[in-house]
Amino acid sequence: MIRVLVVDDSPSVRELLVYILGSDPEMEIVGCAVDGEDALRMVHEKKPDVITMDLHMPNVDGFEATRQIMETRPTPIVIVSGSEIQAEIDASFRAVEAGALVIVQRPCGPENAAYNQTAQALIRTVKAMAEVRVVRRWPKGAGHNARKVIVKATPPQKQAYKLVLLGASTGGPTVLRDILAELPPDYALPIVIVQHMSAGFIGGFVEWLSSASGFPVRLAAHGEQLVGRCAYLAPDGFHIAVTRDLHIALSSDRPEHGMCPSVSYLFRSIHKDLRSGTVAVQLTGMGKDGAQELRQLKDSGAVTIVQDRATSAVYGMPGEAIRHDAARLILAPAEIGRILRVLGKQHVPGLPFLQD
Repeated sequence: MIRVLVVDDSPSVRELLVYILGSDPEMEIVGCAVDGEDALRMVHEKKPDVITMDLHMPNVDGFEATRQIMETRPTPIVIVSGSEIQAEIDASFRAVEAGALVIVQRPCGPENAAYNQTAQALIRTVKAMAEVRVVRRWPKGAGHNARKVIVKATPPQKQAYKLVLLGASTGGPTVLRDILAELPPDYALPIVIVQHMSAGFIGGFVEWLSSASGFPVRLAAHGEQLVGRCAYLAPDGFHIAVTRDLHIALSSDRPEHGMCPSVSYLFRSIHKDLRSGTVAVQLTGMGKDGAQELRQLKDSGAVTIVQDRATSAVYGMPGEAIRHDAARLILAPAEIGRILRVLGKQHVPGLPFLQD
């Protein structure tokens, strides 16, 4: 039985969430908190497996409650957002920075035609996040030892790189931020990103990611020419591919691994003439999306990188890539960014070694 704590200051929203989640036989509502202060007390008393969190509440808001929970009793947190206003979306991603796993749209009421769809989406998300093993977030300034990595890899032949691909799911937003933050404004290679995300948030995510990383990010448009100094994010409901002449191709084909956009679709789209000049990165997330195709890119000469277990919120996608022997390098996010920075300079003499 999955133990759920519902946190929201609105009685009607609490009632709706309790009704939806409580209707599933595999979930038990162990408590309802009316604000962040109440949530902080109940998370220690009730010891839930997963928390649904509102953001705008009196006393202690959802962001601060998330931060304190992740520092004191780490628990999977699902942000339930009731607005597509940019300020609320920004606040949602601040909560993700503090340790929340995902953001979902608040379900519609039973009288709405979209009720069943949105209710089932919430149930699926809460169930999935309950299985995630989260780690403690240390307070800023607290002393703790970061893991140091030494990369050992056989450098490829001298190569001029043309393209960077990034695929991410659960836990991806902050990882993408950390990677892009390592890149200079004049970074030469175009970057194409697939980030699994609930519908309705991708536009706000583009703005947040660009601001938080300091690197330009935009929604990809069909037929657009890929250029450097920019990262292109796949839009809601469309697969993204890269053509042989480095243009974007969007498609509404069926989902792959239950996802649209799909990392597998992007990786598989790379023409054989481009593969040896491609850097493909598999990041944190649930499932298998992209793993087999990453191995195919590796076999065709691409530089393939997988996020390490220690920094992955969920090791499903990276772990599956490792099982397929798809990785040339296994690195933490900031190290991935530094590798990309070096590979972005033309005619680099192979992969650099990272030393302590």
